[in-house]
Amino acid sequence: MAATGRGRTTARRRRLLLSGILAVVGLVLLVLGFTVANGTTAGIEVALAILLLLASYAVQYVARRETLYRHDQR
Repeated sequence: MAATGRGRTTARRRRLLLSGILAVVGLVLLVLGFTVANGTTAGIEVALAILLLLASYAVQYVARRETLYRHDQR
């Protein structure tokens, strides 16, 4: 049971790390899209940034849901 708990904790941490990386990359692309890029490139960067931020939210949601609603085997 302890190994399973450690595995879940490790998986949760990895998902939250991935989520944080996706969020940072998404925010960087969003800033670049609004400030530096112009035309079609800006639109593509903003759209990609929004997709990355939504993916980040989804990964966080899954990681937290599994932690809150996990079924302990007893």
